[in-house]
Amino acid sequence: MAGITGMGTTYNLPNYSGELFNLTPEDTPLLSSIGGLNGGRQTTAVEFEWETYDLRNPDAARQRLEGAAAPSAEERVRQNWSNITEIHQEKVEISYTKMAATGAQAGLNIGGTNVVANEMVWQIQQQLKQVKRDVEATFLTGAYQKPSDNTTARKTRGIIPAITTNVVTVAAPGTGATGAVQDLTKDMIDQLVMSTYTSGGIMDGGNAVLMVPPSYRAKISNLYASQFGMFHETSRNEAGVATTKITTDFCELSLMTNRHLATLAPNTLLLLSLEQLHPVFLEVPGKGHFFLEELAKVGSSTSFQLYGEIGLAYGNERSHGKLVLTPHA
Repeated sequence: MAGITGMGTTYNLPNYSGELFNLTPEDTPLLSSIGGLNGGRQTTAVEFEWETYDLRNPDAARQRLEGAAAPSAEERVRQNWSNITEIHQEKVEISYTKMAATGAQAGLNIGGTNVVANEMVWQIQQQLKQVKRDVEATFLTGAYQKPSDNTTARKTRGIIPAITTNVVTVAAPGTGATGAVQDLTKDMIDQLVMSTYTSGGIMDGGNAVLMVPPSYRAKISNLYASQFGMFHETSRNEAGVATTKITTDFCELSLMTNRHLATLAPNTLLLLSLEQLHPVFLEVPGKGHFFLEELAKVGSSTSFQLYGEIGLAYGNERSHGKLVLTPHA
């Protein structure tokens, strides 16, 4: 099945009867777990920033002499990080005839009624689902783009390219079938967790999530359950997203499956500190963010546009980590 481009009419959007099933999964685990399109933070500029700072290393030989003058002054320097909002804009246009002819049936119908009573509302609902899937994809793998003029679209930086410190790369063995991937082991997960923990991540263990492609979900479950007895058949809910806990040497992780990784980054596992991830919206005065508005009339049809500007604030990138299993060439 495919969509259409342009105005929806009685000819290209035929009505059928019976229960209506969606063929495309509409879940967006990352976006949903950090606030969705209804929660998050706001900005008043297309580019937004946040800050990080660190403390000096602990020193076991920092004792002072009795009666000594004050030591040299020391201060900590802050560092700024930034990302940018990107525009998501969709349009739905339905002819007057299509909106009126809700009883017209097409195809081989034995009986029944058209379950889509309002074509415009139904199409807008589907556009919103598609926008959420687009945002999910860009929050995962988006390549940062800050254009110098309006001939190029703004693009927010996704969490996978944002992670540069805690990167564990595992190459496949030098022999074997082309495209073969190194088997996942507990040592690899331990290395990822230890690297992130050492860098200052997993400070709030309850919000630490291991996000994996579907192909690795069963592998991790079997690995921890059968070999180490450290897999908990207890469920957890991360803002509406179902997860299951595994226990590592450093913390408990909520295991979250993201089907979008299967196509976007099939051999990448993400260790995320969810409390540091937030969608950021640029609100249009008087309209809000991700709003729907009717467009000007140009004929015997009605048009609406769905519009919103959104970016990802990912906090301290050292609080997250990624495990990349490189296929054999």
